[in-house]
Amino acid sequence: MRVFVYSCRTFDEDPYFEQFSREFGIELGICREAPTLENAHLAKGYDAISVITTKVDGALVEKFHEMGVKMISTRTIGYDHIDLERAKELGVHVGNATYSPNCVADYAMMLMLMSIRKMKRIMQRAEINDFSLPGIQGGEMANFTVGVIGTGRIGQAVIKDLSGFGCKIYAHDLYENETVKKYAEYVSLDKLYQECDLITLHMPLTEENHHMINAESLAKMKDKVVIVNTARGGLIDTKAMIDAIESGKIGAAGLDVIEDEFGMYYFDRKSDVMSKRDLYILRGFPNVIVTPHMAFYTDQAISDMVKHSLQSCMLEESGQEDPWRVA
Repeated sequence: MRVFVYSCRTFDEDPYFEQFSREFGIELGICREAPTLENAHLAKGYDAISVITTKVDGALVEKFHEMGVKMISTRTIGYDHIDLERAKELGVHVGNATYSPNCVADYAMMLMLMSIRKMKRIMQRAEINDFSLPGIQGGEMANFTVGVIGTGRIGQAVIKDLSGFGCKIYAHDLYENETVKKYAEYVSLDKLYQECDLITLHMPLTEENHHMINAESLAKMKDKVVIVNTARGGLIDTKAMIDAIESGKIGAAGLDVIEDEFGMYYFDRKSDVMSKRDLYILRGFPNVIVTPHMAFYTDQAISDMVKHSLQSCMLEESGQEDPWRVA
């Protein structure tokens, strides 16, 4: 089988692509750049392509289809960056990749703790030798009621971690999980919004849940609520969030993802003037932590992402059941 890999990184992915392509007997084509209409021709003659979180819109799907590509695999859990409808129309299969849920769960816990202990301000002050105490008094997790929206593999890992802190845990998902019920109580979204001191998001982005955190839902929440998002930026209406931070409705936020992050994260943009006004505003708040979509980034996760992407391509090519197929 032949797989063409876009956005292949030398410093972390290369060793795993070399290892697993040799193990699975796959011939690889490598491009360091993201897929575009200009470089799509490189995939001609390959059965499948592997991408990361870069836009693969309808026009690009069509181009790959013209090149004979039958499968698009993204080395990520999320797949909202790929035009699934156009892929379905053309008969191009799409798959994602799973990885250990602990990487994102650990990171989410870190953002929760940093948010409630005001760690951003503590670290900023320490840098300039300001060791005063006013304004940095934090809270204790055991005193919080925490709401977890989305109880898939990552949400379950977060709930299990939270259970060790002794806090009350509410959960919400379209599909309830019996294991979750050992640690958390499933409730309606309205009850979760109204009663939780901290809310953490762990679901894929869909048309139905786009901007689920908006002015209306924020109005239902407690004053000084803490919001953590390690899932997808589009789950939160950024303008409404900024308004809620400025009004004091949101007491703190830990954001590993934001809206409109394509073309920004994972690139060196330090000398560029970026049209990302909301990012600059969010980073300016002393009670908001913004990190560049890094929750997944561990050695185990990178290995899993590369391996599962290639395995998904192999299964599709051989006509076997593919657990990673999303379209």
